[in-house]
Amino acid sequence: MTGRPITAGYIPLVDAAPLIIAREIGFAEQEGLALTLRAAPSWSLLRDQLLRGQIAAAHMLFPMPIAAALGLGGAPSRVDILQVLSLNGNSIGVSRDLAQKMRAAGHGFDFADALAAGAALIAARSGPLRVGVPFPFSMHAELLHHWFAALGLRAPDDFEMRSVPPPLMAKALGAGEIDAFCVGAPWGSIAVELGVGEMLLPGTAIRATAPEKVLAVRHDWAEAEPALTRALMRAVWQATRWLGAAENLLTAAEILARPDYLDLPPELIERSLTGDLVISPRGEMRATPGYMTFHAGAASFPWASQAALVATRLAARHGLAPDPARAAARAICRTDLYAANLADLGADLPAARDKIEGGLHRPTAFPAKQGKVILPADAFFDGWIFDPSASA
Repeated sequence: MTGRPITAGYIPLVDAAPLIIAREIGFAEQEGLALTLRAAPSWSLLRDQLLRGQIAAAHMLFPMPIAAALGLGGAPSRVDILQVLSLNGNSIGVSRDLAQKMRAAGHGFDFADALAAGAALIAARSGPLRVGVPFPFSMHAELLHHWFAALGLRAPDDFEMRSVPPPLMAKALGAGEIDAFCVGAPWGSIAVELGVGEMLLPGTAIRATAPEKVLAVRHDWAEAEPALTRALMRAVWQATRWLGAAENLLTAAEILARPDYLDLPPELIERSLTGDLVISPRGEMRATPGYMTFHAGAASFPWASQAALVATRLAARHGLAPDPARAAARAICRTDLYAANLADLGADLPAARDKIEGGLHRPTAFPAKQGKVILPADAFFDGWIFDPSASA
């Protein structure tokens, strides 16, 4: 592999696919990059590697750079969001014991109704739920906080979130350290394969479309290395476009399955890519359209309004002033670089940085800098919406 060397870090998850495909299919090399990928065992270590300059870029949880912008988590440097790598891809699972109690009470595990699933879970629990999430500042935590609040659950009396690295989630569930989890693919499927749990809901049952992982870099690095930033963004965006074609998903699964990456059976990875999921050890399957998305509907665009939503929620939970939090979060969404570096590739370019979050119940046309873009439904299960222009 020839080109300008650059190292990016990732967690072994299916949604690291854009970085892996950028390297393996040749998009990085086409952009003049010699891309090296480095797996990390935890999100905290990946963050630290980025902040120390040990890697130039990272596959990162959407809320992580936002939390850093708010001064949460001890990050000393500004981290920018260049583009979104994936939408959705999370699953909520429960222990075999909880699943049996829920089934005995009549819950059918339809994998779609967040209200019914929540009511069944509440009825089956015997005390505060211990729920595993990969990191405190994650969309897993954000989805759960929204779902639990809508169900009337409050921390710490009703639930406790515990940080568990994704590869250890099934082990923690099997050991009885947690009662439930929300985790990215394929680790929910791993819990099913190992017989320690069942999947209760996809993240899409709580919100139809939500940002999940992003391509993150230090702000000072992006400013100092505009050519490398441009080349990396272009390589990764072309990888997301390649992943958006259904005929490429089997090849993608085989690449991700390699020992250098996820080191898992390709058929298990393919389930996550297609949304055809096995939800229980008895082999029950559920088709979940949009379970994980890489390209369609301006999927890569780093909406400032999505960052403002997360910042508002984090500010409320951590006692911060909401308006400065929103402003700080909006600033790190590099829609300027997105437009400058990707327009000639044909990337969808919405005409605004903001939209009403949670307001779309069906695919909807949105004004673009050229023509229009069709955005996917993004409604919350309880009808909640976030208007970024409203006073916090």
